[in-house]
Amino acid sequence: MYVRLWITRICLLAVFTVLSVPFAHSQSAGPDADTVVVTLESAILRALEVSPEVGAVTASRNHAVARWHFAKSHRFLSEFEATTAHSFSPGLKGIDGIPKGELYLNPSVRNDWDNLSPFNFIEVEAVQPIYTWGELSGNIKAARHGVDVEEGSVDLKTLEVAARTAEIYYGLLLTDALNRLTEDANKAVSQAIAEIQSQMDEGDPGVDDADLFQVQIVEQEVARRVVEVGQKRRTIQSALARQMFLPEGTVPDLGSRRLGPVPFELQLLSVYENLALEHRPELVQADAGMAARNALIGVAKSDYYPKLFLAASSKYSFAFDRFRQRNPYVSDPFLSRGFRAGLGFRQKLNFGQTRAQVEQAQSNLEEVRFQGQAARQLVLFEVEEAFRNVLIAKSAIETRGEALRISKEWLRIEEINFDLDLGDTENLVRAVQANLELQAANHQAIHDYNISVIRLLKATGTLTKIVQSGTFVE
Repeated sequence: MYVRLWITRICLLAVFTVLSVPFAHSQSAGPDADTVVVTLESAILRALEVSPEVGAVTASRNHAVARWHFAKSHRFLSEFEATTAHSFSPGLKGIDGIPKGELYLNPSVRNDWDNLSPFNFIEVEAVQPIYTWGELSGNIKAARHGVDVEEGSVDLKTLEVAARTAEIYYGLLLTDALNRLTEDANKAVSQAIAEIQSQMDEGDPGVDDADLFQVQIVEQEVARRVVEVGQKRRTIQSALARQMFLPEGTVPDLGSRRLGPVPFELQLLSVYENLALEHRPELVQADAGMAARNALIGVAKSDYYPKLFLAASSKYSFAFDRFRQRNPYVSDPFLSRGFRAGLGFRQKLNFGQTRAQVEQAQSNLEEVRFQGQAARQLVLFEVEEAFRNVLIAKSAIETRGEALRISKEWLRIEEINFDLDLGDTENLVRAVQANLELQAANHQAIHDYNISVIRLLKATGTLTKIVQSGTFVE
């Protein structure tokens, strides 16, 4: 029992190192909260479904779709409108004895403003483009590529939300593992106090009040650490709950899941670079933006040429107490009707303005082209950085795992030697402390590796697609 006592007391020395891993911050969930078991896949899918960030960019995408539909609607009857007017018109005086169809021949006929009657006017106008030198088709193409640009924004935001949710999820797994270590430390403290008290009751000369006071002091520090780790675990739960927009008072729970490295087979760097060039939303946006700007150049150039269109208009006005005069040279604005239709050309004559607009459109294209080149290089750098971080994290898991195995072997040997009175107390202290430190470091290494895999998949632009397809394995 004396050996067990020393080992237990030694364990307390490492408790401060074990609990030194940083945590994310958010508001804590209440102790009486309901729980819902989540997996990485369910957490990400839920976050994507309810995320207001994704909803905002989706609304922008829908707005771009509406602009595209608006552009397409100009192919038929680009101008089609009706105008009506409703007022009062004067009657006529001096018409007694004059035939109603010959009133215009009598100069004594006048408007009677004391005798007003309802007046109604309606005019319908329509313009149908026939040939616009690419103006209509260019606007439609530009609007369509604008939809692709906004679709890229949606994909970019879903990648961001998915990666953030995954990092919070793995943070919860890490705090869960560290929480179990603190619980073990708390049990060790209680056991140490009980064993010291038992040794003192038996009159063991190797144990005195100083030992009891020392462990009781450590007990208070461990109690503080237990609360700290527990609250930080709730903090991570709260962060994930808010990311998933769970009902108020509900926090996510891991169920039986424990922190472990994700099964991931790392391939050649070129594989991930090709994936990124194909799937990264920024590059899709750059290509769509260039196509849209190129179409707008054609729209600007179309103003150099006359646009052919077919136009038609019809108007009708009617007022009581007025009489239609059949003479074609006589018209009454209060009582008329007419229709006209024909082909027409529309030509912008300020070619200086047209040339400036073309130059602006070409400059916009060059701007997007350079942005696309910069984005391509940045994407390739991010992929390479994420790829090498996976290699680093994978190496850390392997070396720390091996170090943990060695520390366990070292600790086993020191315990045996100590039981046989062949060991050194200081060596046993160092063996126990190294073992506990490596347990915490191994948890951190696994967490970092999982995060590096998530960031690599994000860098290639495939994270969301993999999760949504159900092929990602925790």
